[in-house]
Amino acid sequence: MAEKFSTVDEYIASFPTEVREVLEQVRRTVHAAVPGAGEKISYQIPTITLDGKSLLYFSGWKEHISVYPIPPVDDALATAIEPYRSGKGTLKFPLKDPIPYDVITRLTRAFVAAHG
Repeated sequence: MAEKFSTVDEYIASFPTEVREVLEQVRRTVHAAVPGAGEKISYQIPTITLDGKSLLYFSGWKEHISVYPIPPVDDALATAIEPYRSGKGTLKFPLKDPIPYDVITRLTRAFVAAHG
């Protein structure tokens, strides 16, 4: 994917319908957890911002959705995200499985708490 995107809408629109629907739901989930959050494209992927600073990133792929980086989490959230860990700072949510939007909400709140 060598395209350059100006907006999150452009980025999401570049995916097939099934992936686009999941990306839109991730976007809504994050915004519901952080009312007033902004968004931009950074590193050519959607970036959620808070107070002008990058809070978290999400991206779509052929077989999964990724959220990064991983914020400091409590033990319960660490257990919940363990099956999705991919490397040191990435979470991969396979598209073949139901996306755990409740976990994404909890992650978003952890990002806000770490944002200070």
